[in-house]
Amino acid sequence: MKSFKISHPYHIVNFSPWPFMVSISVLYLIISFLMILQNKSGRYILFWLAFTFLNICIYNWIMEIINEGVYRGEHTKKVQNLLLYGFILFVISEISIFTRLFFSFFYNSLIPSVELGCDWPPLGISILNPDSIPLYNTMLLYVSGITITISQNYINKKNKDESLFFLFITIFLGTLFSIHQYLEYLWANFTISDSIYSTCFYILTGFHGLHVIIGSILLLVSLIRLIFNQFIYNNPIGLNTSAIYWHFVDYVWLVLYGALYCWGS
Repeated sequence: MKSFKISHPYHIVNFSPWPFMVSISVLYLIISFLMILQNKSGRYILFWLAFTFLNICIYNWIMEIINEGVYRGEHTKKVQNLLLYGFILFVISEISIFTRLFFSFFYNSLIPSVELGCDWPPLGISILNPDSIPLYNTMLLYVSGITITISQNYINKKNKDESLFFLFITIFLGTLFSIHQYLEYLWANFTISDSIYSTCFYILTGFHGLHVIIGSILLLVSLIRLIFNQFIYNNPIGLNTSAIYWHFVDYVWLVLYGALYCWGS
């Protein structure tokens, strides 16, 4: 029987159960969130089961991709470019989601309804001071955008130690941002169900905070891969895509800070 050698630069993906398993775990994670909002019994058990299963699936999916690209050499230059273009399209889809959320905020703020007393913010809502935690978080993300760029430059020069240092600083700043965002929620005197303002506030900041956590996890994976020299002898596509995602998070926060905290107050 005649065998044919593959002569194209593309990667034919093998069967993998992890994308499907990740989608299932995310579905049950969302269901657990809805159960928490409605105080249903068993809500926290379902949440932790779905959360644990999601992390297991993501870990195995990441290891499978690393094995394909690093150890089996299936990520050719053409495949790496396509992966980068696909990730950029994914970021564009995320931008469209935030655009719709910002549209809801501006629509309700520029044309406040009669039920709100034609006033924005609605009466009884105490606006958070934009010069306190929000400004501090803005500085954290701004500096983290600089440090991740420096880390990229050092990895392009094959300087592992300096790249590791600035990548660690970026993750540290992102973690500080998430902690301060949580403290801001604790100190806020309104909840998500108090008015349309509070709903827009928690959805926008919460959705952005989720992206910060995801971005921090991506950077952490890149940090571990860099420790094991996977970006020194190979194209750092994983670090580059993580940096693109982190810059996207930075830019969204600048718009969010200016619109929600400064102009909206």
